[in-house]
Amino acid sequence: MDLNAALAYAAGDFEKTLEDLKALIRIPSISFAGFDPAPPRQAAAACLGLLAQAGLQAQERAHPGAPPYILGFSKRRPDRPTVLFYAHYDVQPPMRAERWKSPAFAPEVRDGRLYGRGSADDKAGVMLAVAAAGAWLKSGQELPVNLIVVLDGEEEIGSPHFADFLRANQADLAADVLVVADLDHYETGIPSLTTSLRGILVAEVELRSLDKPLHSGMWGGAIPDPIAALCRVIASLTDERGRLSVPGIYEGVIPPSEAELQGLKSLHHDVAVFRKNATVRPGVALLEEGDRVLLRTWREPSLVVNAIESGSRKQGGNVLMDAAWARLGVRVAPGQDPARVRDLLVEAIKARVPWGLEVSIACDHVAPPWKTDTAHPAFAAMKRAMRDAYGREALEVGSGATIPFVPDTVRALGGIPALLIPVEDPSTNAHGENESLHLGDFRKALQAQVRFFAELASSHVRV
Repeated sequence: MDLNAALAYAAGDFEKTLEDLKALIRIPSISFAGFDPAPPRQAAAACLGLLAQAGLQAQERAHPGAPPYILGFSKRRPDRPTVLFYAHYDVQPPMRAERWKSPAFAPEVRDGRLYGRGSADDKAGVMLAVAAAGAWLKSGQELPVNLIVVLDGEEEIGSPHFADFLRANQADLAADVLVVADLDHYETGIPSLTTSLRGILVAEVELRSLDKPLHSGMWGGAIPDPIAALCRVIASLTDERGRLSVPGIYEGVIPPSEAELQGLKSLHHDVAVFRKNATVRPGVALLEEGDRVLLRTWREPSLVVNAIESGSRKQGGNVLMDAAWARLGVRVAPGQDPARVRDLLVEAIKARVPWGLEVSIACDHVAPPWKTDTAHPAFAAMKRAMRDAYGREALEVGSGATIPFVPDTVRALGGIPALLIPVEDPSTNAHGENESLHLGDFRKALQAQVRFFAELASSHVRV
């Protein structure tokens, strides 16, 4: 096992890795309903080719209702640990085209960052698997581990078919360690292992008072305004500090341990940097202070109004609207039951609708939270690999995001450790306009992944 040869190959081949990533970004592989289904299939075919070029046995596996899953397998050796490496090739919609400094699907490098939709989330994760495997295999060696790569085409819509796909292919996907390349660096240049995720549920709420819009002068005043009613309902769901004000909804939340609180302090969290990274406008107050900002973001539930609609901003007239609609996203904290949170939320909304308006509520995209400890030796192996690649110790952090398949996969594969590693950083702006990848961190992430295969093999990790 010649680690230096593999590292040298990864470094020397980095520009090709970058060009392959740009080619993936040019494919608008949006998995959301209403978008052309052809680009996701095109991206799947491109991923199949990339895995084959890296030297893996590449397979496309169809699953009813889902874009194709793309799998890559190394030569299997029974005396080596098996790594299941996950990334996804689908992306979010680009949102507002006019806000992009360069087109969303025309990748461009500026000031050391690669801009484009999917540049980081998560086509960088795809290329991390491809390039790390290729570094070993193309330098004339076998991989030090058995590697299984799974590339998903519907993560951005909650991976609704992944659990069924996993059950149908469980024997082929059995592994000792799960690696997920779809998380954040704590700060640019600071490697991080994510040890907790929030879950999610989405509720679409519509209130209706009329069969059609009416002249606001002739009819307004006595007839309830559905937009005002919806605003009242939404405002009632949180208090003045943004905490959910639904009875019983905090039950089950796992409080941070003393060790976790000390870990938070060791991060030396800078609220000013947090505000800058989030582009919070001057004068806008945060809803927490100090380390509580991280606790609220990582370990407590939250509600965000993802969208609200009634009438038209461009064609708004003097009209009393007939109905109003909103999409509410609730992030579910570790320890909470998403189904119970959903039921409490629906009950609260129905109870708070004023003036007898008709209400309809549709809930979907329900995914559980996840939390792990880091006692398993695979975590130590990854930390050593990150330390040597980044030149500093890796941090353990939480994330307020949701990756639905993580708890399902961990459970289905017998409680294997899940290592959630970073390709993004606070300036990535994933899901927003001008998404970007820090190329310096991407180089280091690739070096860390190449090293991890060697570290894991040396630690003799097996189930």
